[in-house]
Amino acid sequence: MTGSLQLTALADFPRVEPGDDLSALLASSLEHNGIRLQRGDVLVLAQKIVSKAENCYVRLADVTPSPEALDLAERAAKDPRQAELILRESNEVVRVRPGVVIVEHRNGYVHANAGIDKSNIETTPEDPRVLLLPQDPDASATKLRDSLAVSCGTAPQIIINDSAGRAWRNGTVGIAIGTAGFDPLFNQIGEQDMFGNVLEVTEAAVADELAAAASLLMGQAAEACPVVHVRGANLRPAETGSRSLLRDKHMDMFR
Repeated sequence: MTGSLQLTALADFPRVEPGDDLSALLASSLEHNGIRLQRGDVLVLAQKIVSKAENCYVRLADVTPSPEALDLAERAAKDPRQAELILRESNEVVRVRPGVVIVEHRNGYVHANAGIDKSNIETTPEDPRVLLLPQDPDASATKLRDSLAVSCGTAPQIIINDSAGRAWRNGTVGIAIGTAGFDPLFNQIGEQDMFGNVLEVTEAAVADELAAAASLLMGQAAEACPVVHVRGANLRPAETGSRSLLRDKHMDMFR
């Protein structure tokens, strides 16, 4: 691993609209911030700008709630149309209480309200809309990596992060919902600790750790810093996505 890590939020990143070339915006922003990509650099992107570029908006006026959604909305004290979208975006409803629905998202991660959000998006009370998570965040990350390799001459490792709560602690942290170019888990099983003990279960979720560190710079409100450049992470290159971060359901003690 590394003994030094540098994280820089890209200043003045433009507002992203549906259909925007996100790779071109990233390349331009890196130049504007005086950053030239080097081998092993990581870019952490807030999920929202990926979803916006991919036009993952849904107008609630276009949603017709099913009977299941009407029932869920009553139990969760939510708009029935949003409840319908939660069901559409989920494999399974795990827990329900007023204000929140915990689900297994269709991409496998356990998330509140299927990651559907209306913060930091333009909407109106007369015509409300929400933003869904990207259809395939790993594919989005890979596409951005490949495109930046052409435009910048170096393929950065990519993390798409989102905010999530944890079953055993208060507060939200950034987690990786999409990755490209590296192994999101640092498996140290079989290695020895400083006293010679063999490690039996140690796997560091390096993608989540970097996602959380970047989230601290991004902020959660009006900071407008959706991209963070990371140097010094020294991640293990791999052609794998983020699914290795997902715990098998039969091993999940909180379900």
